[in-house]
Amino acid sequence: MVAVPLAQYPFQPRFMEIQGHQLAYLDQGQGVPVVMVHGNPSWSYLYRNLVSHLQGRYRCIVPDHLGCGFSDKPQDYPYQLHNHLENLEVLLDRLAIERCVLVVHDWGGAIGLGWAGRHPQQVAGAVVLNTAAFRANRMPLRIAVCRWPVVGEFLVRWLNGFAGAATFMAVNKRMQPEVARGFLAPYDSWRNRVAVHRFVQDIPMNPEHPSWATLVAVEQGLEHLQDVPMLLCWGGRDFCFNDWFYQQWLRRFPRAEARYFKDAGHYVLEEAMGEIGPLMDRFLERTLREGPDHG
Repeated sequence: MVAVPLAQYPFQPRFMEIQGHQLAYLDQGQGVPVVMVHGNPSWSYLYRNLVSHLQGRYRCIVPDHLGCGFSDKPQDYPYQLHNHLENLEVLLDRLAIERCVLVVHDWGGAIGLGWAGRHPQQVAGAVVLNTAAFRANRMPLRIAVCRWPVVGEFLVRWLNGFAGAATFMAVNKRMQPEVARGFLAPYDSWRNRVAVHRFVQDIPMNPEHPSWATLVAVEQGLEHLQDVPMLLCWGGRDFCFNDWFYQQWLRRFPRAEARYFKDAGHYVLEEAMGEIGPLMDRFLERTLREGPDHG
């Protein structure tokens, strides 16, 4: 993917062949697994500081979805929600993950919690960061434009108008240049931005969309997670997953521990990691002390 070291990312990915393609993932540390699921247009780089914070006490597993990060980027792959969900299922099954804590962000909410709804007995806890795992009838124009025929593909794949824009639109405070380069490193060409575009196209907004039924099933699966301890950490300056989504999580999971960071953007870990790290420590210690301790 890249020939130079990436800022704040001192990790070497592992690889697993799934459906004839190489899926990259981090597997750092030992102990109870903490599985971190990213969205679009990020990759495992999003969780780099959280992995560094936790790997001395927990086993951190962080996949790069197919088409993202260090994973293969096939041009003719479906790149639909059910594909990503099934890939995560295969990965965790082959790694023999019996029980874990999930951390999800952006598209990782539907993917990770979709898996959790199928396997609630394997979920010790969930940490939810600026995401959704349910239907919504709202989409910012700046994202909708990237779905337009011809124009959208040109913007996302030729001009890098989605991944590139996220380095300043997904944060409230300007990213350090080396960090922005880290986020963008896997998406350096038309070919390598294929999944970035397909993820945008795969947002289901009506029942005719091919991923609508999968998202409905993910939403229904949330009912199986009502007894799972949840920590909700929310960036209040998110133009996409705004306060409406935050309120949806509070309504669906009224017992969740909720923390709202009013000055953080969509990439909430970039701007609130100093506060989220200790929150995660306490949440993990409490959750794993109270529940079964399997790894």
